[in-house]
Formats: sequence, structure tokens, C-alpha cells
Amino acid sequence: MKLTFYGGAKTVTGANYLLESGKTKILIDCGLHQGSQYSEDLNFEPFPYNPKHIDAVCVTHAHIDHIGRIPQLVKQGFFGHVYSTPPTKDMAEALLLDAEHLLFEEAEKRELPVLYTEADIIKAMGLWQKRSYHEKFTIGPFEVEFYDAGHVLGSSSILVKAEGKSILFSGDLGNIHTPFIKPTETPHEPVDYILVESTYGGRIHEKLDERKNELERVIREATDKKGVLLIPAFALERTQEMIFELNELVENDVVPRIPVFVDSPLAIKLTSVYQKYSRDPMYFNGDVIGHINEGDEIFNFPGLHLTLTPEESRSITRVPAPKVVIAGAGMSQGGRILFHEKQYLEGQNNIVLFVGFQARGSLGRAIIEGAPSVTIYGEKIYVRARIESISGYSAHADQIQLLKWISSMPLPIKKIYVVQGDEDESEALAEKIKEKNSADVHIPSFGESVVL
Repeated sequence: MKLTFYGGAKTVTGANYLLESGKTKILIDCGLHQGSQYSEDLNFEPFPYNPKHIDAVCVTHAHIDHIGRIPQLVKQGFFGHVYSTPPTKDMAEALLLDAEHLLFEEAEKRELPVLYTEADIIKAMGLWQKRSYHEKFTIGPFEVEFYDAGHVLGSSSILVKAEGKSILFSGDLGNIHTPFIKPTETPHEPVDYILVESTYGGRIHEKLDERKNELERVIREATDKKGVLLIPAFALERTQEMIFELNELVENDVVPRIPVFVDSPLAIKLTSVYQKYSRDPMYFNGDVIGHINEGDEIFNFPGLHLTLTPEESRSITRVPAPKVVIAGAGMSQGGRILFHEKQYLEGQNNIVLFVGFQARGSLGRAIIEGAPSVTIYGEKIYVRARIESISGYSAHADQIQLLKWISSMPLPIKKIYVVQGDEDESEALAEKIKEKNSADVHIPSFGESVVL
């Protein structure tokens, strides 16, 4: 087998791995590059392979940095199948349509050709096949199996076998403190090669109790100051997790009952997918299913408002503080959160709470690193609100969890490739793997090929 790293190499986003055996070529993920201007420029570059020669795409999960270029692949001649778990396919269309709108605006602004259209998305969905966890299937000489990655609903680590060898693509691995979806799985058999993500390869999250205490504290402080609590949140998983946590805090009278707005049409659509699978023990843990069966609406509570239309979004400003606004996008690179940050960043009684990873070059990263002012919609906005961060709400595993995932697999492992992380995070994880496992570890570069 031959493996080439066309994304996720010394960077967090743009996951894209080409695996070849004989004449068969498959991709593991085909994601958008996100974050800095340089990263996003890569989306407009030609694919480094001929899309017509790709036989299939296997998808780890529905985040746009893992699926965002699939319609572009289709537009340029790909006609094979796309494979993922059922929830991943269910969410992919909404996420791709949302991305298409933003990419269209970006292309128009920069006078570049559009990457793809809604018609390309519809065609891609027609090629998309659902496969459950542990439902083995073949693509030419490759045997493929999905394992639960515990990252977001339906996320997978992908085990591929061919030529008497095996390789496991971690995808994004979940934080063990995620409250409702099931934890990560690993194969019980030896795996020759592993690609492991390293988004938080050098960091350790807060514990579950600590993060809930921090969320409670921040809500109380915003309430006491009659301020606005802004939470930039990714539409997939983070928003659902915040609703779930707030549901518990509000219904148990742990925090005051102030208005909470989920201002993201995409997040609202994706929450309906979570509700669809919320009684399925393949995806949700038993405790949560028990609460649901007892009548608890885990994604609803008194004071929660879902704002779909632009008019409803703008009307949030007329609701007096204190209030909580959860809006996309998670790195403040677009979406409705920008409108609210423009409104509220300059208020000294307000709080901006980051609960997810902020890529280098993103507006969220600038704010969290202490920029005194930022530019939003061409206007200079001074950052006078208090900035807070709770890393424990990340849907990504931290260093301890990543090491545990690796050590849970039978030995021997021939080689471990550390991917999907900023270079310093990848290096930190690689050093720890060597220290703990005495394994052969490598951090690949973009375009690098290896023969397995």
C-alpha cells in the first residue's frame, strides 16, 4: 500500500489522505482548509491527484474540514461512492450547503471561480452510501470497517486492510467527558500503522466537574453584572453539548433562568439529527437514553429560544441583558456570531466564552490571545468584554486521552503518524508517544508519500 498526506499534515484542518493498492485509489476524508488566509487559499488550488481516478471516499465525520471539498471532487469528475455512518450522511448535506454559501461569497469577493454549487452537493449526496459501525465492506482490494471515534454523533475511526497489512485512521477522537454520545473504540486486533490526530496533542482538558463549575460561574457572573454571555460554538456537537449542559443547570435550578438563544439555523437543523438518533444505543449512552425514555427533553428547557430567521436573530438585541447567546461560527470566522460580537465586544460587563479550538489566523484566536481590537464587517471593534475559555468542552481528546487510545491497542505497531494538529501540538504528542510507547513515530509533511 502507498499512503500520501494531502491534508492534515502539520496543520489541524483539511484532512485528506490518499491510500493506494494496485490500481485502486481511495481517499480518507476530503476536507476544507480553514483558519488563516493561507490555509483557505489552498481550497482554490487544484487537487494534487485526478478526481476521476479516485474510486471511493471514506469519511470519518461530518465536520467541514473533513468533508468540505467532496462536492468539488464530484464537480471535477469523481463518480465513485462516498461512505460514512448514517448520522454523518444525515448531517453532511446541511453542513455542505452552509459551507457552499460562505465559499460562494468568498469566491465572489476575491473574484475567483466558485468551488462548487448546490447541484454538486446534491450529486455528491446521490453517491453517498451509509455503513454502520463494524459493518465491513470492500472497495477493490481494501476491506474497510468503521469504529466509533466518540468525537461527534456518528464519527468514526477507519480501519483499512489490504495486502496483508492494516492501517487505522483515527479521524478526530472524542473527549471522554462528552456527556451523551458513546466513548471511543479501538480494534481488538493488532494494527500495523496508525494515523492519530493531535489537535490537543500538547494540552490537558479540565475535568467534567471543573468545566461544569466554570460554565456555572461564567453564567452567574454575566447575570450578576446584567451582561451578555456570548458563546461562539460550532454547529455540530458543541452547540448540542452546550444545550445539554444548560438543560441540566437550568432544570436543576443551579443557575438563574435567563434567556438563552441558539442563533444558528445550521445548529438547529443538526440538533434535529441528534434527536433522531437519541434513542439508538449504537450512538447514545444508556444513561441519556434512560432520561429521554422518562420524558426529559435533553435539548430543550425553559428560557431556550431557537432563532431561525434573520429577523429573529436581529431581535435578540432588543432583549435586555442578562442573556446568553450561542451562535456560529465556532472560530468567529463567519456566521451570526460576528453580528453579536460587533454588538457586544465593547461592553465591559459582557463575557465571550470560547468552548472550542481556535485555529491560527482565525478571529477567535486573535480575540483569545488578547487582541485589543478586531475588525468586523470592516469596522474596528475594541475588545473590552472579558474573554474566557473552557477547553474541557472541546470535542477533541487531549494528550492523556490520545495516549490512552494508542496504548489500548495490541502491540506491535509498526509506525505511528501524528497528523491533524498545529506543528507544536504534533511534536508534543510525538515526544510523549515515544516516551510512553517506545514506538516509531513520524510527523508527515504535506504531499509526503510512504510505502506501507
